[in-house]
Amino acid sequence: MTATNLHLYVMVAPLLSAFAVNLLGRRNRTWIGPIAVGALSFSTIGALLTMQRVWQHGAYRYTVGNWKPPYGIELVIDPLSALMLLLVSTVALIATVGALKSVEQELPGRDHLFFTLYLILVAGLLGLVMTGDAFNLYVLLEITSITTYGLIAMGRGRAPLASFNYIIMGSIGACFYLLGAGYLYILTGTLNMADIASILPGLQSHAAMATAFGFMIVGLWVKMAFFPLHNWLPNAYSLAPTGAGMMIAPLMTKVTVYLMIRIMFSVFSPEYTFFAHAGVQSGIVWVASLAILCASALALAQRNLRRMLTYILVAEVGYMVGGVWLANSTGMTGAVLHIVNDALMTLCLFLAAAAIIYRTGSLDFDRLTGLYRRMPLTMAAFTVGAFSMIGVPPTCGFFSKWYLILGAVEAGHWEFVAALLLSSLINAVLFFRIIEIAYFKPAPQPTSGGVLAGEAPLMLLKPLLLTAFALIVVGISSGPLVSQIIRLALPAGFAP
Repeated sequence: MTATNLHLYVMVAPLLSAFAVNLLGRRNRTWIGPIAVGALSFSTIGALLTMQRVWQHGAYRYTVGNWKPPYGIELVIDPLSALMLLLVSTVALIATVGALKSVEQELPGRDHLFFTLYLILVAGLLGLVMTGDAFNLYVLLEITSITTYGLIAMGRGRAPLASFNYIIMGSIGACFYLLGAGYLYILTGTLNMADIASILPGLQSHAAMATAFGFMIVGLWVKMAFFPLHNWLPNAYSLAPTGAGMMIAPLMTKVTVYLMIRIMFSVFSPEYTFFAHAGVQSGIVWVASLAILCASALALAQRNLRRMLTYILVAEVGYMVGGVWLANSTGMTGAVLHIVNDALMTLCLFLAAAAIIYRTGSLDFDRLTGLYRRMPLTMAAFTVGAFSMIGVPPTCGFFSKWYLILGAVEAGHWEFVAALLLSSLINAVLFFRIIEIAYFKPAPQPTSGGVLAGEAPLMLLKPLLLTAFALIVVGISSGPLVSQIIRLALPAGFAP
């Protein structure tokens, strides 16, 4: 079937709307919401149609500007990239609706600047999941990073310092990735991923190839905050404007995990990645197990809800990295499914945090008392998100954890099984502590100048309730999702 360019419209819509928001939003802020929501609604519908097309007719490739690869940039639309395209656009749309009120409250007069960076970030993420060029991946990775730095720096207090620390670590990660891509270019003379993949098997496996692989993977680990390369993330995500955290937290780490999968299987091969370096593969699963336990333990020490969520996010990165490196189809299924599930779970919890901070002004634990009576709908959605993060059926978090545990048992990595179970128990302690404070402890008496009563505005509440409902729907639909979409999205060599 002849390739269409619908996927390009999916990426271009938020990019063009960023310019429109900057031009029109500075004159009248009422333009911002319709432009941003309209563009991302268009992208979500386009991503859904792209997903349907790939499902019915198979993967296809698209050359930008009609410059044939390996000289031009190639976009790859296969089941995995189509799934990620739909995930990014959907999460971004829901987060945008929720962010409008938060940004209006926290960044008055600067919301047009915020959404300009925000929409460019969405366009960069959409480009990342489609690109089939190793250098174009680097360029888009830096576009997303630079816009993220700017969004985080717009926060209050120590947010600029947190952004600066993120810049340092992000630049180090980008340099590692670029060095790896440079080594591959020296070895193969091309930057097209498919071209590199066809040339590498004919080369003798030597130190330069291993160095390229190591540099690229470590660079992506820095970007995704894989423990112990995570130190930049808790401050950056907890101090960022609330509206920025709604999208950055659910998507940035998940897209980077996807990029790791893409490099491992579209540039290198399962034989080289896993079986030629079995000791490395096993060691990374051990590191992922340690990452899960250490990040979960660090979350226990926090006394602020959003900061606690950032450490849980670091632990979730360990889930996905470990699942990929189990080197079997069950673990890979769990990792890909957890990319989807964790994006939705994190979105739900950060939307709930945004609703709480909108009304109470703080996410410190001692300010959460009595929330179940003051904000019952918000806390009901928060409870669904918490249960999903713990892994309580029928929420979606249970099913991806189940596949990860089965994959670990199949691979004989019992340490990963133990880490998953202990992390779930720690998550139960973390969230039931919040539930105890919010349900059983009485609310403080309202002061004359304080705002304590009532739910957040509908612009925040509706996307929160929708996401909480989606956690249950996706959980109940995990069987068809895995059999009809995830299995098709598994890299070559990992089909059941």
